[in-house]
Amino acid sequence: MDHVTSRDGTRIAYERAGDGPPAIIIGGALSDHTGGQGLAAELAGELTTIVYDRRSRRHSEDAGGGIEGAVEREVEDLAALIAMAGGSATLVGGSSGGVLALAATKHGLPVERLVLFEPPFATEQFPPVAPPDMPEQLAALIAEDRRSDVIELFLLRAVGLPAERVAGMKASPAWPTLEDFVPSTIYDAALTRAFPYPDAFASITTPTLVLTGESTFPLLAASARELARVLPNGEHRTIAGSDHTLSPPAAGAAIRDFLRRTTRPA
Repeated sequence: MDHVTSRDGTRIAYERAGDGPPAIIIGGALSDHTGGQGLAAELAGELTTIVYDRRSRRHSEDAGGGIEGAVEREVEDLAALIAMAGGSATLVGGSSGGVLALAATKHGLPVERLVLFEPPFATEQFPPVAPPDMPEQLAALIAEDRRSDVIELFLLRAVGLPAERVAGMKASPAWPTLEDFVPSTIYDAALTRAFPYPDAFASITTPTLVLTGESTFPLLAASARELARVLPNGEHRTIAGSDHTLSPPAAGAAIRDFLRRTTRPA
């Protein structure tokens, strides 16, 4: 993998493929760059796709760390990637990666268009699930090296999964893989605490496509509809064959259509 260096000296690992205007694919919680490779392959015929490991994940470092300034550090990582890509880019964010894409746009990064797959915002119908001190609770467990407990707490209280589902995941062979992402939970928890509701982004005029899977969780469907409503240039579309796991072919077709219908800034 190639690397860019973020403002604080952190090396961020990325892979680039395809040819055309740049699109940076941002993964969600407990994932690395491989989660975006399927979608990147779908888009690489028309775009230069960039998938990367968010800081503290797999091949990327974390020279900063801690809760204070966590959102800003991830925005600075994206700034370095956008500069590498040519100075502006479309951001394609999945789940909490969608919240990060919006935060980067709100911070003034040169974002041409946004594509957001099921960013997890609270709505009037579905209030926030995480306690206000979620990042601090996670940090305390990380300090004690209680890695399994970190993932369990994150899934139960930050994501809001049912206890029986988390118990099944904990008994599966994939659980140790999730534990590899323990340090990154601080960043996702900090993002959702900083931006619990979609109206924080109501001033963003960047053309935005908000996607949901046809069989996703009701709270994520409600989040997507509300986000598309509050964004001045937002639109919502449902993707066939997806739940909270995106179908690359269906999503790729929707994204290509959106990019053809919207104009890149001059």
